[in-house]
Amino acid sequence: MARTQSKDYPEIRDNILRSAARLFARKGFSTTTIVDLADACQSSRGALYHYFSSKEEILGSLIGDHVALMLTELESIGEKRLPPKEHLRMIARKIMHLNAIHKDEQVLLLNEQNQLDPELQAAIAATQRKIVALVRDALTRLDSGHRMISRTASTYAMSFLGSLNYTYAWYNPEGTVTPQEYADQVVDVFLHGFLTEPAGQDGASTGTRAG
Repeated sequence: MARTQSKDYPEIRDNILRSAARLFARKGFSTTTIVDLADACQSSRGALYHYFSSKEEILGSLIGDHVALMLTELESIGEKRLPPKEHLRMIARKIMHLNAIHKDEQVLLLNEQNQLDPELQAAIAATQRKIVALVRDALTRLDSGHRMISRTASTYAMSFLGSLNYTYAWYNPEGTVTPQEYADQVVDVFLHGFLTEPAGQDGASTGTRAG
């Protein structure tokens, strides 16, 4: 017989995930024990197993949910049928916003994905390829110089994404440059080059913190 879930089951499960994300990102997945997780959640090992069968399942949920949310949010931007440059800018802003509020999950995606079983890794990689494809398509819409050919299109997309996704190593979203400002910097430099004036006429906004 299936165990009855309490009314606060979703809240407790989310708290476990948040605590685990912080712990895995700081201590490392392989060196974190179930006891560590129970202590971080102020729970018992038995209680944890009521919500997750293993710490591998927790890691899979964290990374899988993170990339799924990213894909859903970027697809919703595409549905707005924005002008090409504004479309790319909104993509960059959304990525930076999500990475800023889910920094621990982004660390796990980039550093701990290889700890998952191959089937789950493949599913996550498939979602990531869809995200890359959305960015590639957004850049193609702006490609007046015919750079987005089959041989180089993915490298341009990955270069753009790399400027956003690897900020976890150095960027402080509570610092002097907001996530939205940084996203706009990336778009301006990527499209116009560092030696040109910042593009402020197509939806750029300075001083507004992504939230």
